[in-house]
Formats: sequence, C-alpha cells, structure tokens
Amino acid sequence: MKIFFSIKPFLLISFLIILFLSSCDLNRVFDENCSFKNANWDRNKIVSFKIEISDTISQNRFFINIRNTTDYKYNNLYLFITTQLPDGNISKDTIECILADINGKWLGNGLSKLKENNILLKNNLVFPEKGSYIFEFEQAMRVEILQGIADIGIRIEKNNQ
Repeated sequence: MKIFFSIKPFLLISFLIILFLSSCDLNRVFDENCSFKNANWDRNKIVSFKIEISDTISQNRFFINIRNTTDYKYNNLYLFITTQLPDGNISKDTIECILADINGKWLGNGLSKLKENNILLKNNLVFPEKGSYIFEFEQAMRVEILQGIADIGIRIEKNNQ
C-alpha cells in the first residue's frame, strides 16, 4: 500500500515536468541540426535545410546553431550560406561566427568538451513569400577536414517582443 502512494506523486511530478518542457518552445518555427562523424566537417560536405514557411507576416529570429569541441583550433568559424527562396532566387553570403574570445575562452554553453552556440544571424526576419526555403551551409575555413565541429544547424523562432 505504501508503494502505491509513493508512485502517485512521482507520476504527477513527471507529468508536470514533461508538460513544462514541451510548452517552453512554443515560439519555435524550425530547429534542426546536422551532426558530423567524429566532429570532422569535410569541405565537400554541404549541409542543407529545407523549411516550409506559411507565415509571411510575423517577425522571426534566425539563429545558427554550432556545437564545437574544445579541441577546435580556431576562435571563429567562417561559413558560406546559400539561400534559395520559393521563387527560385538565390543569394549567397559569407558569415563569421565567433566561438571564443581573444583569450581563447569558449563563448558557448556546456560544461564538458562540447560547447553549444546559438548565434543570432537575423533579428526581425519576415519571410517575403510562402513556400519552401532552402538554406545550405559550407565550411569556409580553408582546410579540407575541419576538426572540432560536431554539429551545424538552424533555429527559427517567432520574435514576440
């Protein structure tokens, strides 16, 4: 009988935690990452994300998600980003992502050898048209195999300011 009563509070607390965690991310429009085997990003590996957009009114925040190991040799990461709009127009850009300060202290979150950065690329982004957007990422660090980058990704969230 005593075991029955101790299970009820545990189930209730578990349910509340799950409910809280699932409701925390209501602003998410898109959040996806691509992992690299052994944290090695080959220069020829282009990472592509296809996003279906139906809202052309709301303002969004566009983040680049980067997970790097503390073995990463550089304090920054240069990326080539190609964006294809639903109408077929294409834009290309080069982005520098700062991962460590000038003293070599990692800027990302994480207590272990893995650091996570969510770098704001664009604030108040309004998508100009409905449809499929394709974002492609290439590492632009002038090395064939970039060691120490574990994941690259995109997060788009509603900007409810």
